[in-house]
Amino acid sequence: MKPIYIDYLNALDIEALALTDAEILAAIETSLAAQGNGQTVIEPRVHLEPDESFHGHFNVLRGYVAPLNLAGVKIVGDFVDNYKLNYPSEFGVLNLFDPRTGAPKAILDATVITDMRTGAITALGAKHLARKNSKVLGHIGARGTAYWNVRLLDHLYDFDEIRVHSRRPESRDAFAKKLSDDLGKPITITDNWQACVEGADIVVEASRLPEPQPMLKTEWIKPGAFVVPYGTMSAVELSLTDIMDKLVVDDWGQCKGGKFGSLRAHVEAGKLSEQTLHAELGQIVAGHRTGRENDGETILFWHRGLSLSDIALGYAMLEKAKANNIGQRLRFA
Repeated sequence: MKPIYIDYLNALDIEALALTDAEILAAIETSLAAQGNGQTVIEPRVHLEPDESFHGHFNVLRGYVAPLNLAGVKIVGDFVDNYKLNYPSEFGVLNLFDPRTGAPKAILDATVITDMRTGAITALGAKHLARKNSKVLGHIGARGTAYWNVRLLDHLYDFDEIRVHSRRPESRDAFAKKLSDDLGKPITITDNWQACVEGADIVVEASRLPEPQPMLKTEWIKPGAFVVPYGTMSAVELSLTDIMDKLVVDDWGQCKGGKFGSLRAHVEAGKLSEQTLHAELGQIVAGHRTGRENDGETILFWHRGLSLSDIALGYAMLEKAKANNIGQRLRFA
């Protein structure tokens, strides 16, 4: 048997790659198109909760992207008390494999991959589903994925106003400062949910609630808005889906089951079902279903996170790393 090597990229390697916003978005859009064209396999995520007192759980995501000739498994922990240790709330590892033999191909730090690809899905959802003249963003939450939500959305829309809110003042202040420094524009810090989201053109809810609580009121959403709720625990009212002209998800198989997710109660109540679902985002990106058709439509996009996105972004990182001689090769067998 000839030697088998694994490409390894740690967090420092990935930082050195300095992927541009355009590179991130292009990688994820490619995977969405593959999904929409039926060129992928995605298994619903599964969870491991070691102990309720640890205030966290592991997500295990699995998928296959035929155009990239890669299968992948990502394991990511989500622990809400990590800030007390000055850790990110999420740590992750992405494993990539040859789909024909099962031979391991690569191991990547997936902490920033998770953040980047989540932000890219939010932004690409807006690209196809938000009004083209959207100028006000309201963002709830300052978790790891929040930065890339705002950064990549602003890359596409160049907002006139960006409002942010988070439960802890120190968290939202630090979040706003980093955004302001990196985007080169002022950020509006709000001390309550209503001031953050009411009347915004694009609303992203990425809160970190310990249990479901309807903090985001349906009446605050203006007609024609694009709304993205994706907190682990629901922060929206059951009536939110009632005002929507289109309901879009990233993958219905993931969204219809499991115990977590911002619209879990809506699925259980039948408000979001195969009958009420307009499309998966990949179907829209691939041109098989319509996105936004007029400025009057109020549209909701719920994404749980796709293993396909992790695989696609990991592939893009590996290709850039090879071109720039970044990373390590580990002997496996």
